[in-house]
Amino acid sequence: MRGGGGGGGIPLFFFSGSNRRIPLRFRQLSPGSFARIKPLLYWCLAFALLLLLLLCRRPSHSSGTSLCPGKGYTILINTWKRNDLLKQSVVHYASCVGVESIHIVWSEPDQPSDSLCDALWQAAQLNSRGCNGTELRFDLNEEDSLNNRFKEIMDLETDAIFSIDDDVLFPCASVELAFRVWQSAPSTMVGFVPRMHRLDRMKGNEEYYRYGGWWSVWWMGTYSMVLSKAAFFHRRYLNLYTNHMPASIRHYVTKYRNCEDIAMSFLVANTTGSPPIWVKGRMFEIGSTGISSLGGHSERRTQCLNLFAEVYGHMPLVATSMKVIDSRHSWLW
Repeated sequence: MRGGGGGGGIPLFFFSGSNRRIPLRFRQLSPGSFARIKPLLYWCLAFALLLLLLLCRRPSHSSGTSLCPGKGYTILINTWKRNDLLKQSVVHYASCVGVESIHIVWSEPDQPSDSLCDALWQAAQLNSRGCNGTELRFDLNEEDSLNNRFKEIMDLETDAIFSIDDDVLFPCASVELAFRVWQSAPSTMVGFVPRMHRLDRMKGNEEYYRYGGWWSVWWMGTYSMVLSKAAFFHRRYLNLYTNHMPASIRHYVTKYRNCEDIAMSFLVANTTGSPPIWVKGRMFEIGSTGISSLGGHSERRTQCLNLFAEVYGHMPLVATSMKVIDSRHSWLW
């Protein structure tokens, strides 16, 4: 490559593969031209720094390192005649860091088939992030009752339980965040689906409450329950629910096939005197619509609120406006 003289620029040559010389000419920048380009360079530098900052804040993938035995959590899946959804849930949650065992609450009249047991067991082991695999068990129940999802399990090795329905999935990163939050407050419920109660009016000398769904939570900016369809709680609440909670509440849940989640919220709030903790997370619904879409659902939940409050002799639910957000996933926090 050689250069040549000239007034307006510096002619350069480079050789192509066919030994032809192709002239290139680079113009020399005047001081005025550089002054015009300098703001653009500053913007490019600022954009590069911002991009680097965002990349540094991106959540890293789970390392796959399992927690010490007994320091993780148990997945408790409630299912009913949806084996395809059950398998998707097992495959997904077995891959989350910290999962030590998966318990399936089985209340169907027929016991699970050998082929289903084998398929779920293999799915749990193939997707497990732990060194020793993931334990998978069916908790068989003779009676078909929603109370079964909170029946005491005698030989659990973890204090933390993540109760989940078979038709909803949350990203492992969200579940792991909720678990860390629960570890900081293990006596309370930590979950993804907030609901609320509100005082509607005085009925005589008694307070009358109304149940509020998601839109009420959004509008009011407060909540007092997190539903057990996706929530962490301590295993001791299984014992309290099964053996110490007023029997009339369990009978109501069995008879009307509703409000077991409200019953658990009452139990925890009455024990702790504290509100639950809502963790914001993206929910993927993989099944058909549930009972919440049926007509009269809010009225039945309102009836549960007032009946349970009457049984307890007071309203134990505590409202709060606190919400946990993973700042790594949010622009505004």
